[in-house]
Amino acid sequence: MTTLIKTTKIGLFFTLALMYGCASINSAPPEQDIAAKKFTKNPETSQVYVYRNETLGAALSMPVTVDGKLAGTTGPKSFFKFDLPAGNHTLTSQGSKSILDIETQNGELYFIWQEVKMGAFSGGSELQVVDEAKGKKGVSACKLIQSNI
Repeated sequence: MTTLIKTTKIGLFFTLALMYGCASINSAPPEQDIAAKKFTKNPETSQVYVYRNETLGAALSMPVTVDGKLAGTTGPKSFFKFDLPAGNHTLTSQGSKSILDIETQNGELYFIWQEVKMGAFSGGSELQVVDEAKGKKGVSACKLIQSNI
């Protein structure tokens, strides 16, 4: 077997492993999942949902930070939720590969879709604000995981 064929097979193996493996995440209790999916607004704070409703890149856990602090780490078909004070905030994913600046208002819900982007040798993600209808649908297809904030 030539070196090129061996290299191609090894590359294919790692690509498939990244696409179909299983990331380790900390699931929240079912009652918290149900409560979070009621999407109840709190007039005293803004509430942010970060979700990843894809199975692409399933072997990858993808960290998300808010204002420089780790907010949580997603896996496939997962979401986490946290409160933020009104104001300007910066969310990042995969270190600083995806940066999203948002301005929040108290009493509002914000939905951030963490879209998985597969590269030649590793995966990444892009954070995107989505409207409430799309966000609720995406979150509803996922399971709640523990947030760090």
